Amino acid sequence: MTTWLTTWLATWLTTWPKPSCLPRFALAAILVMLSPAAARAGGDAGAGKAVFNKVCASCHSGKAGVNGENAPSLFGVVGRKAGTAPGFDYSSAMKASGVVWNDETLDKFLRGPLRFIAGVRKTTFKAPSDDDRANVVAYLRTLK
Repeated sequence: MTTWLTTWLATWLTTWPKPSCLPRFALAAILVMLSPAAARAGGDAGAGKAVFNKVCASCHSGKAGVNGENAPSLFGVVGRKAGTAPGFDYSSAMKASGVVWNDETLDKFLRGPLRFIAGVRKTTFKAPSDDDRANVVAYLRTLK
């Protein structure tokens, strides 16, 4: 869920009158379910594999310990600290980023690698659509 929505909901839910909680809670739940992030949450791993093969596999491998010439293996990337896959020479920016890869950080990186972590070497990437990114992230979760 986006940060602004989380902040707004937390503030709103802690300031509402208690007797009228049900209507507000129901409205908040509906807003969250209808948000674009909720619609993309989860993604489709099968569709993500197709996008990965078309867009990512020219540089990245999905196999354990098999790095590409210019990109690391993405096997086990979810939950891993950025810049730590064995056998790949990462940029100092990636190593120092402190990022741990999860659905949110992967989505942000795929949306704009240089905007998310300034100084990374990944500059030739064209970000897929919101749905494609969600699907790729769902596929990356299966690589373990």
